[in-house]
This record gives sequence, C-alpha cells and structure tokens, in this order.
Amino acid sequence: MKKFLNDVDDFLHESLSGFAEAHKDIVHVNLDPFYVTRKKINPNKVLLVSGGGSGHEPLHTGYIGQGMLDIACPGHIFTSPTPDQMIAAIDCSQPKNGVLFIVKNYSGDVMNFEMAAEMISSEHKTILINDDAAVINSSYTEGRRGVAGTVIVEKVVGSLAEDGGDLESCHRLGEKVNRNCSSIGVALTSCTIPAAGKTTFDISESDIEFGVGIHGEPGRKREKIRDADSIVEDMLQVIYKDFEDKNLALNASSEVLLLINGFTSTPLSELYLLFNASKKLLNNKQIPIARSLVGNYTTALDMAGASITICLLDDEIKKHWDTRVLTPNLRWGV
Repeated sequence: MKKFLNDVDDFLHESLSGFAEAHKDIVHVNLDPFYVTRKKINPNKVLLVSGGGSGHEPLHTGYIGQGMLDIACPGHIFTSPTPDQMIAAIDCSQPKNGVLFIVKNYSGDVMNFEMAAEMISSEHKTILINDDAAVINSSYTEGRRGVAGTVIVEKVVGSLAEDGGDLESCHRLGEKVNRNCSSIGVALTSCTIPAAGKTTFDISESDIEFGVGIHGEPGRKREKIRDADSIVEDMLQVIYKDFEDKNLALNASSEVLLLINGFTSTPLSELYLLFNASKKLLNNKQIPIARSLVGNYTTALDMAGASITICLLDDEIKKHWDTRVLTPNLRWGV
C-alpha cells in the first residue's frame, strides 16, 4: 500500500484540518467531535444535516455552503459518524425551523442518525437515500444502497431550504428527488482502506464488478471487461428497468439529469467517454438530457470505476438544480 500518510489513526484529523484551512471562507471544522458546518449558519432556515463514513469525498463535507448543506458529520473511513457528532453540531447551530437529515441507506448510518434524531429537541424529518438499482440487499444495508443520487438530493433540497422552504416542503421535495433517481456503478479495481493496508477485494485485470457499492461491496455479478459502449448499455438497461418498476416514465416527453460519477482513479477523459456513450444510447430512446454533471462527486477512496445516475426532472427539480450554489466542491451561478 502506497498512500500519503503519517499515522493511520490521525488520518481524519489531519485531512479535516487541511480541509478547514483550504476552505476557511466557506466552512468551519470542529475536531472534537468531528463535524463541519457552514461558516455562517442561518438559524431561521431548515437545517440540512448529512454525513457518513469518510472515503467518499467530496461527499459530504465538500457540499457544505450556500445552496446545499449546513452540517456534515464525517466518520472514520467507511465508518458511520456517531450520534454525539450530530447532536453537538445541531446544538451549536441552534435551529429554529427544524432539522432535515439526509442519510444514505447503510445500516450504521441509519442507526446512528436515528439515535441522534431521538435525542434532539428540534422538530426533524429524515430522507433515506436509496438510489442504487444494483442490488436490493447487501451486507451493508437492508434495502437499496444510497450512492451518487445523494448529491442531487442535497443540491435540490439545499436550494429550497435556502429559499425559505419549511421542513415539510423540503422533506417532500427530497423524497421526490430520491424516488426520481436511479444509479448503478461498475468497478475496475478495488479500493484500499488505510487501516487495513490491503485491497477490499481481489479482481483480475480482465474482470469488472458490475453493480459495485461505494465501499467495495460486491454487485450483481463479476464479468469479463468489454468495450465501454457495451458496459454502458448494460448499466442503462438496469436503470431503465428500475424506472419501470417505480412506474416512472423515461421517454421523449421526459427530461433527465445525467450524472457520470467517478470513484476517484478513473481519468476524467474516460468519464467523458462514458457520458458520450450514455448520451448516444439515451438519444436512441429519444430521452432528452436537460442537465448533466461529470466528475468525482461520490467516490470510493482509490477505486477505479464509475457510476451512472439518471434523475427524472420536472420544473420544480430543475429550478432548484439551477440555483446558485457555493460550496468547496460544487459551485455555479457565483
């Protein structure tokens, strides 16, 4: 294992310290317990709180700021944050109009965010992100996993909260966006957790993991690598079937947001190739791509691979996707 490390036990502390200095105009970082907040919290808006194990950066800390999250609580690598982190961050923010938790569907995250929710005095609601169409259950979850669709939920709901939306309306919009998202990922390599010092799984140079999770969990199947067009076609077929199962129409009258998300070690040039392949296939089905995003937004340490997310748009979702956002890792309209 070759990584830029000092002491493995100090990794999160040192990484967050660097993040705090690099983005001190936007965020405040607390190191005991770990949490990240906006530099200036508005207690009169719905407080958006998210978090999860580190290793998926820029999710979630990189999306703190105007038009997105107010608080992110990072756990150690691939490990859920603890309830005391959420409680301390919320207490210091003193919200007056409720707290909305945005939680990826992993057992540890769900349990710890539920415990935190039970221990705060503020009115609160939770959006459980479960956009992964690859598998129904895994060793990490009961039900579908939460993956790159999380970014879309955080952006769209963050816009509404910024505009003064109340807790009920923010929750309703987040639930809609989550339902309208479907994702699937493919891994070319495994990832290496620093504390473990070895790859999470073994995979040959000639194989891919189809439907992999963002912690290196196995997917639907392992198969031989093929040309990119064929892989993308199979990925989109899973997404089409997912929308069909949810009774959501993808057709010429639809508009979609297409997100091609890298897991970190896949070059941006290859991600754009995947976007091009996806666009051709969507065009063949006369499905219009109204918005797009390509890059590393929900990662898996040093894994090579990518995911495709399609979000079915309507006027409300599109309006809030387009609004101004200023965070360390997502910004436009500024």
